[in-house]
Amino acid sequence: MIALSWPQLRAEFTHLGFPFFGSPLSLNLFGIRAANPRAGCFDDTIGLAWIDLDGHQQLLQFPATTDPGAYYLTHPLNSSGTAILAPGHYPAMYRPGLHRGRYRALVQAGPCTVIRDRNRDDRLDFTGRRQTGWFGINLHRAAARGTTLTVGPHSAGCQVVQRAADLSAILALVDLQAKHLGTPQVSYTLLYEPELVSGRAS
Repeated sequence: MIALSWPQLRAEFTHLGFPFFGSPLSLNLFGIRAANPRAGCFDDTIGLAWIDLDGHQQLLQFPATTDPGAYYLTHPLNSSGTAILAPGHYPAMYRPGLHRGRYRALVQAGPCTVIRDRNRDDRLDFTGRRQTGWFGINLHRAAARGTTLTVGPHSAGCQVVQRAADLSAILALVDLQAKHLGTPQVSYTLLYEPELVSGRAS
């Protein structure tokens, strides 16, 4: 997992020209993809940064994968290849909903860009064709309880937190934003570790 401090995270957004929301309870939802991502490993980060109602900076970061697992790399659901979310800022990409109709998660509510890995091996390929649109790139958990050790069939391109409790924490904050600001939608920003200008937090 790649951990950044609040100032480092804000510096990354500023450097890339992405909006970093500073109003109370306006959430900055983000992911950080590891420098050498491995299919099947929770080696990335998903997090939230926000200002609370008392004006304090808050930051949560969770172990996650921002990549599809090896199962779906070798068994793609789409004939064009398995979707890998491209780094970037995606306005109003998520809102609460049901992941595959089964349980509450963040579901795609705005377009995103994916890279198609179509060679059907278990290694991530970031050189494929890019597509922009709606692909069901949700943000959800792995197993229903506890901590999942390997990604397995839990991601076909979705953003997936390793621990079930972490999804609950994310949803609680999105619900809090909706209550106070009147919007359940959150933007999502995916960063890539080798492109970070501020370096890792110590």
